[in-house]
Formats: sequence, C-alpha cells, structure tokens
Amino acid sequence: MDTNRLEAFSDGVFAIAITLLVLEIKVPPPSTALGIALLQLWPSYLAYIVSFLVIGAIWINHHAMFKHIVRVDGTLLLLNVLHLLLIAFLPFPTAVLAEAFHRGMDESIAAAFYGGVLTIIGIFVNAMWWYASQDGRLISVHLTVTKIRKIKRQYLVGPIVYAIATVVALVLPWLAVLLFILLNIFYLWPRWGHQIIPSCIDDSTVSSDLSEDD
Repeated sequence: MDTNRLEAFSDGVFAIAITLLVLEIKVPPPSTALGIALLQLWPSYLAYIVSFLVIGAIWINHHAMFKHIVRVDGTLLLLNVLHLLLIAFLPFPTAVLAEAFHRGMDESIAAAFYGGVLTIIGIFVNAMWWYASQDGRLISVHLTVTKIRKIKRQYLVGPIVYAIATVVALVLPWLAVLLFILLNIFYLWPRWGHQIIPSCIDDSTVSSDLSEDD
C-alpha cells in the first residue's frame, strides 16, 4: 500500500488542529476597554504562537518522514492514527496553558501538562520512524544505514527535550515555555538535515553501500 491516503488524511488533521488553535483566543466582552483587554490577552497569543510552531514543525517533519517511507502497513497506520489523535488534542492543553497564565495560578501544572502531551507526540513520531525503518521494512531502498541512524538521532531530540521541559515546568514554567519555543525553532530552521533523498531515482546514482556505519 502506498502512502498517499495516509498523507492526505494526516494533512487534513494537521490543518484542522492548527486552525482550531485560534478559537481559543476569545473576543473581549463589550463592557471592557478594548485596547487594554486586547493587551491582556497576551497569554492566549503566546500559547497560540507556541502551538502553531509546534504543529507546523511536526507537519514539516511528518512530510519529510514520508518522503523516505514509501509503503505503509496496518501497524504504521495505527501508529499514525494515535499520533494524529494527540495532534487533534493539542488545542486543549494550549487553552489550559493560556488560561493558567491569564489567572496567574497553576502555571506549573498547566505547562507540565502541555509538555507531557508534546512528549507523547514525540514518542509516537519516533515509534513511526523506528517501525518503518527497522530492517528497511517500509522505507526507500536508496536510504543508507548512516542516513537512517542520523534521522533517528534527530527525532530523538524532540521527546527528550520535551520530557526535560516537562520536569522543568514544575519549578520554572516560563523556562519550560522557552524550551518549547527553542526546540520547534530548531525543527523549523532550514538546515542540511532536512534535505530529502528522492525515493525514485536511477539506481546507478545511488550509493551501493547500504551497510555503511557511522
């Protein structure tokens, strides 16, 4: 089975989730001074920006991953659905985070809850890649072992940093939010690691060393 339907469905979920984020920014009531009320919404703006960056970075890496994954099976479909379940859920912890900073209470719990959800999302990203790349199960035959290992290391950064930020959030919620932002700038920033090896190229142009070590 090819990846087209999986990617189309995933793109739809990403698009809906990223759109729902803005619905958590509420219009100030008519009885308030509009200028001041808009400024007081800064926690909602911040939570929106952080989650927009998170979903954008995950979508970009999901797209890059499925340039290397050329087939799908039932297990990968299930892993992807569970991954999307958490993506669709993300507007809720975003709203919880914004509300906690609005009230000035329970910021640590809200930031830890948010970070915990991101950590699980990162675990599912890694699970998909580890499953697909194991023994070349579902990936392009043109991908070298060295490249596979490099991608694994890149994906591991996400859940590790998110888990650290979740623990940090219990003491310093602002620092945790900063870590969320920095990690997703790292994943969004154009770099050599995002270059994609085409899955359909002439065999004569591909390195024959598929057992190359680091």
